Amino acid sequence: MSTSALKKGGKFTLVVIFLAGLTLGAAIPWALGYEPHMVNALRLLRDARVELVQAIPNKAGHRERAIDLVDRAIVQVEKGIEVSR
Repeated sequence: MSTSALKKGGKFTLVVIFLAGLTLGAAIPWALGYEPHMVNALRLLRDARVELVQAIPNKAGHRERAIDLVDRAIVQVEKGIEVSR
């Protein structure tokens, strides 16, 4: 086998290894159950709850209902994250 053929084969091998590394790098967080969008949603829901609690309670019960719905949404997102682990 010529030196030129080995160099081409070596480059091909490096490309394959590189692509495999990219694939694994993308797959490992998914395999471990990391859910960046769910985690972000959970953070935003918790922030929203803080804002709702701090709001003046003169909304004819709508603020309290919103707090209840956000609490329920937080529970569902937490369960969704747990399922993916």
